[in-house]
Amino acid sequence: MMPLLATLEQGLADIDAQGLRRRRRTADTPCAAHMMVDGREMIGFASNDYLGLAAHPLLVAALAEGARRYGAGSGGSHLLGGHSRAHAQLEDDLAGFVGGFVDAPRALYFSTGYMANLATLTALAGRGATLFSDALNHASLIDGARLSRADVQVYPHADTEALSTMLEASDAAVKLIVSDTVFSMDGDVAPLPRLLELAERHGAWLILDDAHGFGVLGPQGRGAIAHEALRSPHLISIGTLGKAAGVSGAFVVAHETVIEWLVQRARPYIFTTASVPAAAHAVSASLRIIAGDEGDARRAHLQQLIERTRAMLKATPWLPVDSHTAVQPLIIGANDATLQIAATLDRAGLWVPAIRPPTVPAGTSRLRISLSAAHSHADIDYLEAGLLQLSEGTV
Repeated sequence: MMPLLATLEQGLADIDAQGLRRRRRTADTPCAAHMMVDGREMIGFASNDYLGLAAHPLLVAALAEGARRYGAGSGGSHLLGGHSRAHAQLEDDLAGFVGGFVDAPRALYFSTGYMANLATLTALAGRGATLFSDALNHASLIDGARLSRADVQVYPHADTEALSTMLEASDAAVKLIVSDTVFSMDGDVAPLPRLLELAERHGAWLILDDAHGFGVLGPQGRGAIAHEALRSPHLISIGTLGKAAGVSGAFVVAHETVIEWLVQRARPYIFTTASVPAAAHAVSASLRIIAGDEGDARRAHLQQLIERTRAMLKATPWLPVDSHTAVQPLIIGANDATLQIAATLDRAGLWVPAIRPPTVPAGTSRLRISLSAAHSHADIDYLEAGLLQLSEGTV
């Protein structure tokens, strides 16, 4: 074997020895509570389809209609012929739906949340700026911070007193506070009012990744910023459209001047082909569902499932995280034990992912139970039975 491949093989062997190899599963049916996965029927607690919209008939029809109207692909970047009427309409829809926190809101649509985070941080920060990042921020925010070439200071998770001290000591001309709203591996919510207070006091941008709050939190599912009734020109909201919205893509919503700056300077936006217009057309349809009576009903059902799951997890011998969101982690601890529990649940037809370092800190490997409005109370009962048998050592 050539030396380059041998080096990679040894690295993979090291990953295996630590119980850290990731493996893909293949879904044979649409994303739903009940799926065929690798040829087996499963109850899925792995997706971020929080409102159960990924296979909604209206969105499937909207996607098909968008393809008939706009074709299969965009054909170019947004600035070179690829910006369709579907993209423009969605951006108007998003600005109106999310942008109540700022005067003159405008939205920018991206292919993925990763791209939206890279674009925003690299365009607004740079050499001479200081970026203050929560210790548990998503990898895309961490990578965006690194690529921005700003001075990056990491504050302990949700510790606004430590952040305040850092801000007081900073003499940077440009400051950016960056945080998830709902943290994807713990399910807890950032102290948003206090973060905004600090941003306004120190003249900093407050950039919030609302990937796991959009569609679920706030009136009509408008997100975590609306949930806290925050309003400020310092705020920039980023969200993804492949989770609660059930389709794909992402957005940045902010004051129109901020968005225009991103159009002119955000390399991940400028130098990539625009996403499929049909997806944008389908997201506009999704927003109408999210904002309507059906969206309210789905959020109410999801909240019932959350409370039911919280109570159930407290009765296990493992450590649940105090989450009031659709992300319900159960900390097992060791990598091997977590993998064994996940594998046992899998054999019982329960798809519950095992999350291990480096995604979470060493010693906190966990099951990440992701709830959807598509789940029934019977699904939670079946999960409870599986965990109960595991805790009693009978499986």
